[in-house]
Amino acid sequence: MKKIIRVTTADISLDILLKGQLRYLNNYYEVVGVAADTGVLQKVAEREGIRTIAIPMHREISLLSDWKCLWQLVRLFKKEKPDIVHTNTPKGSLLSMMAAKIAGVPHRIYLVTGLRYKGTTGLFRWLLMTMERISCWCATKVIPEGNGVKAILQHDHITRKPLMLIHNGNINGIDTAYFSPDQVKVKRSEIFTFIFIGRIVGDKGMNELAEAIQQLRNDGKQFRVILVGNFESELDPLQGDNETFLRTAEEVEYVGYQQDVRPYLAMADALVFPSYREGFPNVVLQAGSMGLASIVTNISGCNEIIKDGLNGRIIQPRNTQALYSTMRYFIDHPAEVRRMAGNARGIVKEKFEQQDVWRELKKMYDVIVNS
Repeated sequence: MKKIIRVTTADISLDILLKGQLRYLNNYYEVVGVAADTGVLQKVAEREGIRTIAIPMHREISLLSDWKCLWQLVRLFKKEKPDIVHTNTPKGSLLSMMAAKIAGVPHRIYLVTGLRYKGTTGLFRWLLMTMERISCWCATKVIPEGNGVKAILQHDHITRKPLMLIHNGNINGIDTAYFSPDQVKVKRSEIFTFIFIGRIVGDKGMNELAEAIQQLRNDGKQFRVILVGNFESELDPLQGDNETFLRTAEEVEYVGYQQDVRPYLAMADALVFPSYREGFPNVVLQAGSMGLASIVTNISGCNEIIKDGLNGRIIQPRNTQALYSTMRYFIDHPAEVRRMAGNARGIVKEKFEQQDVWRELKKMYDVIVNS
């Protein structure tokens, strides 16, 4: 049986991003998961029915530890002799693509998700772009997660390799049977309710959201905002007193990180997701699968899921006024929001059903190993 090694920087990415996919592929290939063990690697092995191997990797740049990790990966690949090494997440991809090339792995796949250099400047931006170029150069096949990522890779001259999506994009698709309004019964509020899910940081548009909420409050609008996620005050603090406001405002219900977001999506009327940059956001797919219209920014991934006026509205990122006016429109026009919401689930089922993504990925593997 042909062997595939899937690499992510940390085990949490194997656990969350590739849930179910590894078990499915293990029916046709010997699948081995490799990642840093933060405590869930054994859980992944048991749930997916695969072998897992811990290799210490870190998101931050550290020349000594990265050098050690690189040669651990080289030794591992020489010992395991995989037919394919398939990676995603930036640091794990850089190290494993380099190691796989050194070790002579015949097929090296780099799935490019979010591009970390977007939104950075100066020397750090150059360094991150160089890391992406090295990852792509070492790979035999580069797969952008979405058309937006593909366009950026080409525009920024990251790689000249042919680029083709798997199915319609997204790393794992959406299990629409699981993310279904029929699966969750909750008591809904009569007040129009928005929901945000993600890291509560500046890069996700949280400063603009805090300011939009304050404007809507000043207008006397009746609404709620459910915030699902964690503040990262040390890594990406919000401006001024925005964090305090989001934690304490009467209109905001902060519930922290949640393993199962479905009950909170079921309580909401619309997703608000004013992020600055994404690869191909699962949150927008999850909301659509649960039958919610969305307010998103005109960035990669978001503008591939949402069609303006059909299943949500698209605004420009970093634009408080656009966010405020669109949220106000949703509050004032609930029938229009329900119309867009009525289209949302069908679009996700048609384009991003999980089983369809898995089948297309297997087809790609079959072509590669038999070429």
